Amino acid sequence: KSHFIGISLGTILIRNLAEKYPSRVESMIMGGAIMKLDFRSQILMRLGVLFKSIIPYLWLYKFFAFIIMPNRNHKESRLLFVREAKKLYQAEFSRWFKLTSEINPLLRLFRTADVGIPTLYVMGGEDYLFLPAVKKVVQKHNDCSLLTIEYCGHVVNVEQPQLFNHVVIGYVSDFSS
Repeated sequence: KSHFIGISLGTILIRNLAEKYPSRVESMIMGGAIMKLDFRSQILMRLGVLFKSIIPYLWLYKFFAFIIMPNRNHKESRLLFVREAKKLYQAEFSRWFKLTSEINPLLRLFRTADVGIPTLYVMGGEDYLFLPAVKKVVQKHNDCSLLTIEYCGHVVNVEQPQLFNHVVIGYVSDFSS
């Protein structure tokens, strides 16, 4: 059994792993977890799918980075997001984009099915796209807790790294004591 820590899209991979192999997961720590794409997000994704062959993919990436992380204090996270996007080729970006536009059924399962694994959600108080759904999941599921970091957006480990690391290490350490 292991402790799994994920950020943003990585939280989907961890939750999927927990769904398929719960005996291998001791706990999950989900930073900037994605549990639902709201109506606005879905429209933006569909627009992106429509325009991905017309508009350069880096422009789309920058646009989505701004939608997800709009505030001035999210700038470092936006720049990191775009810098990492530059490492992708357009074909990889298109596959990623297609994947995210088809993820709703899996996210619906995650919101409804409680895997019964201790889970800590670490979310930014300014993560207006994803925080509302996570709050609902924490209320419905057993053995889940939520830490909201104020003045922080979607990528909590970049905007507040010391606090994020302190919380994560403390959470994992509690299992050994």
